[in-house]
Amino acid sequence: MKVLLVNGSSNQNGCTYTALSEIAKVLNDNSIETEIYQLGSDAIRDCTGCQACRKTGKCVYEDKVNEFASKAKEADGFIFGSPVYYAHPSGRLLCFMDRVFYSASANFKFKPAAAVVSARRAGTTASLEPITKHFTINQMPVVPSNYWNMVHGKTPEDVKQDLEGLQIMRTLGQNMAWLLNCIEAGKKSGIQYPKTEEKIMTNFIR
Repeated sequence: MKVLLVNGSSNQNGCTYTALSEIAKVLNDNSIETEIYQLGSDAIRDCTGCQACRKTGKCVYEDKVNEFASKAKEADGFIFGSPVYYAHPSGRLLCFMDRVFYSASANFKFKPAAAVVSARRAGTTASLEPITKHFTINQMPVVPSNYWNMVHGKTPEDVKQDLEGLQIMRTLGQNMAWLLNCIEAGKKSGIQYPKTEEKIMTNFIR
């Protein structure tokens, strides 16, 4: 089994990375392979609603979205991490998630996921919500911890002093490992994914 951990920060070894690394250690201790996927500092454009991916199965814009979509197809679980900017996740991560979930939703469906955020002080709970909404709209089990999934600090060294925050990350890792093992045991017992009805699309006019 494998979990992809996405670092939505342009700082590849900063606070968000420190939180994700704490989770990865626990998953590795539970014999689960991990990869921390770095979005990096290159610009990631937003979705333009062109609908081309509905025909090709790929986003028309060639950046990291299609690369990650192919990795996601083989992954079993996901952690998406972001720093807090003005009480919201990084725009880079949200643009990335909008496009990859829209163009490759089948690669994520029914797979466990969680959001993680890092902040110097505040804006954390508001930032968790828009990331998590990508999971719930795509029928993905949301993995909990023993508190909201956040760490605090301005530097990685600060985060390493946030003992409660690091414990939250470790608990999240344990819960992810437990849920993945439960799903795997269910598959071996013949339990199938739920059947999904054909989507009904309405608006507020009719």
